[in-house]
Amino acid sequence: MADQTKDTIEITASPEEVMAVIADIAAYPQWVSAMKQVDILSSHPDGRPDHVKIKLEHSVVSDQYTLAYDWQPSLVSWHLVEGSLLKAMDGSYELAPTARGTKVTYALSVDIRMPMIGMFRRKAEKTIIDGALKDLKRRVEG
Repeated sequence: MADQTKDTIEITASPEEVMAVIADIAAYPQWVSAMKQVDILSSHPDGRPDHVKIKLEHSVVSDQYTLAYDWQPSLVSWHLVEGSLLKAMDGSYELAPTARGTKVTYALSVDIRMPMIGMFRRKAEKTIIDGALKDLKRRVEG
């Protein structure tokens, strides 16, 4: 992913517990305020989502789009298959064990079908990442 925005957070839970919450994409509308609807279109043999259609209503961007996911033990990445407003979206969560739990690094690169100055795009990515990491921490730590 070229020219991406990244941030990290520490969560007091094991990487396996954090990944279980991340992998439960169908439950995202329960704890991700901007995610209004999730439809799992297909899944990997292990049951983790492969292609997911999402309806997002965020203050920075609202769209209905489909993502394809790639799952590894400590990394999940995704890329845009199709979207109305979105032209590209590449992202990932990378998990690393720490003495107190798990360091989660979220990377995101978004491009939309209308002109946007780079610094505004990065600010939008940062806003999305900050909210996602805080929501994930709240969900995992309960």
